[in-house]
Amino acid sequence: MTTPKPPRPKPKPTPPKLIDIARWLFIASAVIGMGRFLVQLSDREMLIDQLRTQQPALGQDELDAAATGGIMFGLLLAAGLVLVYTLLANRMASGRNWARIVLTVLAGVGIFFGLVRLIAVGSGFAAAFGLVVSPVDLAFGGVTMIIDAVAVVLMYLPSVSGYFRSVRSVSVKPPQVANGL
Repeated sequence: MTTPKPPRPKPKPTPPKLIDIARWLFIASAVIGMGRFLVQLSDREMLIDQLRTQQPALGQDELDAAATGGIMFGLLLAAGLVLVYTLLANRMASGRNWARIVLTVLAGVGIFFGLVRLIAVGSGFAAAFGLVVSPVDLAFGGVTMIIDAVAVVLMYLPSVSGYFRSVRSVSVKPPQVANGL
């Protein structure tokens, strides 16, 4: 008696163009955010001045060491965030609904804090507390907010929602029966 050939697995559906665009928008948003962070970190004198006001007892050598450590930590953090966003965006493009949800939450939080920053600067609330927000920082923030919002909208359009359902139905394996048949 011959054993029947196992059924061929269904091919995974290719992601719709809008999902691919959303993936690249999320990656672009992360890279732009890293650029924003690099611009902030490039002003070493401002970092040392901020450290000096927060910790007036520190000497110049200690301030330099703290600024260098902060810059290195910031670079590692920015690179890590780009990698995480890239991983999540690629998982989302491969049809993983959990990655779509995580990206939505991250984008929503980013948009919320970006709007709070814009409102604080526009109302003068930030200046009243001595917070200085540069126009370049606001421009980077505005661009990333717009990119994130567009990417989220693209992920939830009705024309692409079926893609996530179809990937789920392809990847679900039938349960094994107790006797192995």
